[in-house]
Amino acid sequence: MTYRIVVDREKCQGIGACVGTAPDVFEIDSEGKAVVINAEGADDDTVLAAAEACPLEAISLYDEEGERVYP
Repeated sequence: MTYRIVVDREKCQGIGACVGTAPDVFEIDSEGKAVVINAEGADDDTVLAAAEACPLEAISLYDEEGERVYP
């Protein structure tokens, strides 16, 4: 399963924990906010770990049915 990844740009402060955990999925853009560069750049466990690493819970994950998996 590939998660649908949503970054809440209002919450994101560009801390970069997601990038450190899943650098092939996330990067920090020119506005200092996390963006998804490749939703399939890592396995589901790594994507979940990246979302969990965000201290502001700015990353939400949804399954194939659209149900929120995290947070």
